[in-house]
Amino acid sequence: MVKPRITISSTDHEVLTKIANGLMDTRPVLAEALLAELERAKVVRANAVPERSVQMGSMVDYTTADGKARRVQLVYPAEADIAAGRISVLTPVGTALLGLSVGQSIDWVGNDGKQHVLNVIAVEPGFSPIPGGK
Repeated sequence: MVKPRITISSTDHEVLTKIANGLMDTRPVLAEALLAELERAKVVRANAVPERSVQMGSMVDYTTADGKARRVQLVYPAEADIAAGRISVLTPVGTALLGLSVGQSIDWVGNDGKQHVLNVIAVEPGFSPIPGGK
């Protein structure tokens, strides 16, 4: 399946590229998956990001192929808390969500090694502090 077009802010792109490059020695599979998404993304200024696209800190409502609905916030690894619905961009579903817009679907491989499909239903802007930011 052809992956959908994604858009990422230049700030998120820069920070996530640094995170991924920092993981190359210890977690190469994770790093390569994130770098692949960053490479295919259209990178725009923060004020030019489409309003209903998934960016760092966004609240996202999505459904899975089996009809289950989830609401999560996409965050940097240090803010992740599955029980609170905050998923890391370094998880397979977090990487899959990055840059998607409402109405888009994507196939992704979960930690269980199985193929999954999700469809983005709604996106609300949110806040996720930049790691090491001031």
